[in-house]
Amino acid sequence: MEKFAELREAIEKVELVDAHAHNIVALDSGVPFISCFSEATGDEALSFVQHTINFKRSLREISDLYGTETSLPAVEEFRRSAGLEAITETCFEAARISTLLIDDGFELDKMQEIKWHQKFVPSKVGRILRIERFVEQLIDEEVSAGTNLTFDLFLQNIAAYRSGLDINAEITHEQAEKAFNDVLRAGNPVRITNKTFIDNVFILGLELGIKFHMPMQIHTGFGDKDVDLRLSNPLHLRNILENKRFSSSRIVLLHASYPFSKEASYLASVYPQVYLDFGLAIPKLSFHGMISSLKELLDLAPIKKVMFSTDGCAFPETFYLGAKKAREVMFSVLRDACIVGDLSIQDAVAAVKDIFADNAKEFYKINVAEKPIKLEVVDFASNLPVKTSASDEDLMLVRIIWADASGQQRCRVVPQKRFHDVVKKNGVGLTCACMGMTSAVDGPADGTNLSGVGEIRLIPDMLTKYRIPWAKQQEMVLADMHLTPGEAWEYCPREALRRVSKLLKDEFNLVMNAGFENEFVLLKNIAREGKEEWVPFDTRPYCSTSAFDAAFPVLQEVTAALQSLNITVEQLHAEAGNGQFEIVLGYTICTRAADNLVFTRETIRAVARKHGLLATFLPKYALDDIGSGSHVHISLSENGENVFMARDDSTEYGMSKVGEEFMAGVLNHLPSILVFTAPIPNSYDRIQPNTWSGAYLCWGKENKEAPLRTACPPGVPDGAVSNFEIKVCDGCANPYLALASIIAAGLDGLRRHLKLPKPVDENPDNRKEEIQRLPKSLSESVEALEKDALMRDLIGEKLLTAIKGVRKAEIKYYSENKDAYKKLIHRY
Repeated sequence: MEKFAELREAIEKVELVDAHAHNIVALDSGVPFISCFSEATGDEALSFVQHTINFKRSLREISDLYGTETSLPAVEEFRRSAGLEAITETCFEAARISTLLIDDGFELDKMQEIKWHQKFVPSKVGRILRIERFVEQLIDEEVSAGTNLTFDLFLQNIAAYRSGLDINAEITHEQAEKAFNDVLRAGNPVRITNKTFIDNVFILGLELGIKFHMPMQIHTGFGDKDVDLRLSNPLHLRNILENKRFSSSRIVLLHASYPFSKEASYLASVYPQVYLDFGLAIPKLSFHGMISSLKELLDLAPIKKVMFSTDGCAFPETFYLGAKKAREVMFSVLRDACIVGDLSIQDAVAAVKDIFADNAKEFYKINVAEKPIKLEVVDFASNLPVKTSASDEDLMLVRIIWADASGQQRCRVVPQKRFHDVVKKNGVGLTCACMGMTSAVDGPADGTNLSGVGEIRLIPDMLTKYRIPWAKQQEMVLADMHLTPGEAWEYCPREALRRVSKLLKDEFNLVMNAGFENEFVLLKNIAREGKEEWVPFDTRPYCSTSAFDAAFPVLQEVTAALQSLNITVEQLHAEAGNGQFEIVLGYTICTRAADNLVFTRETIRAVARKHGLLATFLPKYALDDIGSGSHVHISLSENGENVFMARDDSTEYGMSKVGEEFMAGVLNHLPSILVFTAPIPNSYDRIQPNTWSGAYLCWGKENKEAPLRTACPPGVPDGAVSNFEIKVCDGCANPYLALASIIAAGLDGLRRHLKLPKPVDENPDNRKEEIQRLPKSLSESVEALEKDALMRDLIGEKLLTAIKGVRKAEIKYYSENKDAYKKLIHRY
């Protein structure tokens, strides 16, 4: 099951209340189908619609829904041949709209009656009274009937009104009567344009809405060209909102008030009578525009005051597109809110139900019965994770996974029923000794201050629960370590990474992103002189196509499995070592990158095992062959934008000042960082000169012999640095602890405004007399760590004590057992 499974499921299953839409028209209506994609009118303006992002995206999505080729003529031909009822049924089933409120005052050629729509909506279709049209019709009817219509007679008939936003609330009876007479003198059919009259009718409508407890929807922001965008900023309503006469009114600002979404959000946050609706902005904007607008609405507005509508109009496809994009955008916005910690997953799920249905039901007093969902018709997001086809009934076991201080990945397994009944909230018990174990002994090491006394809770992180691709009847989920549910244990690696990530965000408004490269060796089992022996899968050279062909069944299955886990694979190839391969993962926020790395290691090992092979990430499987690393690329972002690259404050090295300071901090603390990134004695057999592993304390531009290497990947302007690579990291590292130590060092660089020394643009081994060697052993890196007060302060003294105790035990054991490292292929 993919990440954010609960959120995704909530978005899939919710039945939508569409609180503002318009009538669908007949296929032979004079309304051109091209206007489905734009608010433009007139042949000349419509001729440019095909060049908009919305048209290109929406046409593709409609074509996918209908199964036609992606072209406007093909879609139009399908509409004609299928018939209006058939395409409406298709669109509404896919949209899954349970309740529909229609503004039928927007008159269209050959539009269907409200009751016609009822057959496609399972619960309820209601009417929204468009007041300006109601007033115009009322006047027309009375005048046509010969009624001597006076202003006082008119006042007896008006019920509510929608108008512009710069409203004068202090119009006298005499001013209003004069304006009314001006409207009558303009002749029939009536088209109300007199502002004084409009303002007066608006006020009357608002007062009657208060009297009869009826809300008023107001067109704000963009729309067709009749709207004067300069006057549609909802801030113009403040004189109404602050008038005590209207304090008990209820006003809905339509269309996300785009481009005034921030202003609308502010009004909803400070005025109790203001509510928000984001129809039309979704789906008419670009995808990033939709996300931006919805995020701005939610910046300040209470979630309980935000509602959904499609603003569907004329064509059933507009309802489908509005619903589809709203689900996608809502998922993206709420997922991001969960990632940065604004919302918990439970908060996000509740927001889905509120925004898409419950808020409108309460606000408009809609009583509808819940109905079963046809999930088989759901295909709302090509950019969301794909669910596996196995049913929940097939599930039997759930693996609860954690990574310990020695970098080993371990799991507890529980039956699915117990997981959901008990473990999901309360976790499973685990000895405190779990964070004191070494790669050699499954017991607490001396000096860790941990023992078999005491127990913690492994609490599943439900955002990381997946169906296991290679074991379809099982799921896996990552766990946090808690003393009691809700109280993090000081030794928890995931919590350590979150803690320093929060410091980076709070102090500098920065987020660290990471992308890992996974090098591993595929081994096969042979019998030699009656003994079992593991040897490399093959001996083909670097980037060999024949090596890739030989391993293709494994690599293909690994790639497919990672994609099903929503983990991006950017590249894979045969490496230089015997039987060695590399898989490069996509770049993402560091907490997610660490999660992805844990799942990637699980996947590679499991799939290899399935094919009768053993995959090992051991840094130096064979001392006479190339080692395996887990290089990590690091960058910084601020508000979603990479700020590591050169900016106005660029340095001479093609990176920003912030980027240089952060990287300088990492370089300054690199000897002690090795305790986290190169955690076993065998790690130092890999970090040797002339092996592209980074044996000297230096940095370089695209220098693979430097431990820190700035990178300018394809697509980045020449000379600009988008990230830097840390080469002294391997597959035995606990990724949470490794990334936490990097952030801690980077924070020190930012706080002290450290500067980088000159880069080394040659093999540093050529200058070994002047360039400091990095620690040559785990002992030396532990010694460096013990002198590093920063790591103690930021990583946490108790966790650091445990890590040092584990590392010292590793040093002692492998110094006394020289060949014991060979058995580590079964642990890493």
